[in-house]
Amino acid sequence: MSEILVVDDDREMREFLEIMLTQEGYRVTCAGEGEKALNLCRNHEFDLVITDLKMPKVDGIDFLKGVKGISPETMVILITAYASGETAVTAMHEGAYDYIEKNFDIEDLKSIVRDALHKKGIKKDDVLFIKGVEDAVCFGNLIGKSKEMLKVYSQIKKVADTRANVLILGESGTGKELVAQAIHENSSRKDKPFVVINCGGIPEHLLESELFGYMKGAFTGAYSDKPGLFEVARGGTMLLDEIGELPTILQVKLLRVIQEKAFMRVGGSEDITVDVRIIAATNQDLEQKVKDGSFREDLYYRLNVIPVHVPSLRKRKEDIPILTKHFIEKYSREFGKEIKKISSYAMELLMGYRFPGNVRELENIIERSVALETSNIVLPESLTLSSLRGDPITKEGRRVDLSPDGIQLDKVMAGIEKDYILEAMKMAHGSKQRAAEILGINMRSLRYRLDKLGLASNQIL
Repeated sequence: MSEILVVDDDREMREFLEIMLTQEGYRVTCAGEGEKALNLCRNHEFDLVITDLKMPKVDGIDFLKGVKGISPETMVILITAYASGETAVTAMHEGAYDYIEKNFDIEDLKSIVRDALHKKGIKKDDVLFIKGVEDAVCFGNLIGKSKEMLKVYSQIKKVADTRANVLILGESGTGKELVAQAIHENSSRKDKPFVVINCGGIPEHLLESELFGYMKGAFTGAYSDKPGLFEVARGGTMLLDEIGELPTILQVKLLRVIQEKAFMRVGGSEDITVDVRIIAATNQDLEQKVKDGSFREDLYYRLNVIPVHVPSLRKRKEDIPILTKHFIEKYSREFGKEIKKISSYAMELLMGYRFPGNVRELENIIERSVALETSNIVLPESLTLSSLRGDPITKEGRRVDLSPDGIQLDKVMAGIEKDYILEAMKMAHGSKQRAAEILGINMRSLRYRLDKLGLASNQIL
């Protein structure tokens, strides 16, 4: 029988929870203040603690830290007032399993308790998973085994089965939607809908009706009732992509959906209740948008209960070969080709590129290369990298990528030299004489440089 400790300075609330949880078959102990509850935890191991976040004498966050310090495996559910949303965010970061508001629905609390106790039961399996994933390449549709991606996989496992809202942060093209999908597919909602909407890609007057639906006659062209995406996603997960672009008036309506789990259709007069897990994603600095007044602070804290940071591709370069192999295989099948690999120098070019468009840009580069390639290997001349076409910022047309940890200048200069020689040979259609003229050097110098760089003098590669 699972053992639960209820901590609340409100006697009526303690007694209500004790009766309700006992009827559910749990063994329940109660405490009216934090210090007594900590002493109980020191002398007895509880499976779950349900505690008020605001208590006299012992601060709710300090109490949470105390419980986790005594028994890290104990699950903690917070009961919080709406006004303490920011504190609830902090509590989630400190290890709380979930939180529920004072005016909670009894069935909601029962569900959270069941989920928390189930999660505690599989905690050892999670640890084994995290250790074993170090040899893995894929997690759902995410690909990579760098330490940065292993951290993301671990976060997904931790947050998937909570009810907490998640804010996915990362540059464009990093795979934020794939992270959201992985969270959904690893949750108890996996058999329910996963609905995605781009808040920045739909005009404001259409976005409202897309999200909330509309009633017949609500506006010109509304010939019948239409359910919104929140209704479509009922029981499942809604990804609000580019949440930073959500208009202010819709921010207010979204806040109501989060707080009350209810909304009205456009032109409607009755509330529609929904159970939808909300995940938001953005490449913008929402804290700055809060400061400049373009994003509501209360909504920000509601969405940012658990942040998940998706790394840029340049911060996980060791994943580039894995991703490249995957995309070559994918587009070889799609285009009916027999391309199996990428040349070593072409891979060297990819490893040296900054990828401002991240994984999405790498996929586009490989898709284009496979489509254009006539041999059974991806060659450098098939790659279209903006850094080889004058993309960045020096007057010579190359990006200066200098690390505070230092570089190997000779190696960098050799790479630049090789880039220009290969480009000149391509422009000269293989004629070394013409390539030498383009480069402003003589044939003897070109042959010397080809030998020095390990390039056979009779081939472009």
